[in-house]
Amino acid sequence: MRLGTSIVALSIRMEDKKRVLLFGASGTIGQAVAKALRDANHSLTCVLRAGSGSPQELAECAACEADLSNQESVLTAFESDEFDVVISCIASRSGIPDDAWAVDYQANSNILKAAKANGVRQFILLSAICVQKPGLAFQHAKLAFEKELQESGLTYSIVRPTAFFKSLSGQIERIKAGKPYLLFGDGELTRCKPISDRDLAQYILGCIEDPGRQDRILPIGGPGPAITPLEQGEILFELTGQTPRYRRIPPAMLDVIIAVLRLAGLISKRAAAKAEYAKIGRYYATESMLVWDEQAQRYDAAVTPEFGSDTLFDHYAELIRQP
Repeated sequence: MRLGTSIVALSIRMEDKKRVLLFGASGTIGQAVAKALRDANHSLTCVLRAGSGSPQELAECAACEADLSNQESVLTAFESDEFDVVISCIASRSGIPDDAWAVDYQANSNILKAAKANGVRQFILLSAICVQKPGLAFQHAKLAFEKELQESGLTYSIVRPTAFFKSLSGQIERIKAGKPYLLFGDGELTRCKPISDRDLAQYILGCIEDPGRQDRILPIGGPGPAITPLEQGEILFELTGQTPRYRRIPPAMLDVIIAVLRLAGLISKRAAAKAEYAKIGRYYATESMLVWDEQAQRYDAAVTPEFGSDTLFDHYAELIRQP
């Protein structure tokens, strides 16, 4: 399902410019969203986690710090202006239960409460498409906040991107070093329509003004077709001029690792965390990042929306050209 290949044109009059408070601005997607907001001439304030510092890419942004685990600290982020829109790009770093519930749910809930207390009328949330089939702590935490946002009375947009270029680029250095490409199973267990940071930022930007993207859950991918890990490996070998070499890992091996770590986790928090990491790895190794058809019990590439023009393989070529 194609939503358009060109960057959305907003044609906003000066009086329509919004005062935007952006949380998670120091992350990869957050920085791209900050740039898109600046380029569209919105009034932008970036909220950074206390003690994290401001990346160079945010040097031109008004910024403040807040401890997102503390409601009073979050409230202080709203003191500099009367904001029209809040955008949250925050996400837990590890995905383990304590971190997931503290960030993906509680920190976002703190932001929402502060937004409502300060008269903000619109909230845009960066979520993830994998919450369609929840089996992991961070997915349940994200869903809990999505529900809270939907019931808040604010105009909301819940953006669920498919896969990020960064998450699919981890094996480039392996290939450049002459090592085999790692595949789970035959490399065709999963498919995705990855979306670039820039295109995703433009899509989020469009949520501010487009009524068709408001009060909705919005799965979104980049330009198709959907691609498999095997196809990603083939392109990497082609771009580096190497003969394809693969090392195939049976998904059942992850099941054994998870079972062992779960047992160890009964007496060790460290082992329990490793078990969750292994579960996350298995999930992404066996589940497609596409729209899930609940009735048909399958992923459907045809109904997974597409946006933008950046492709993963062009991204690969750019990274490989870098010294």
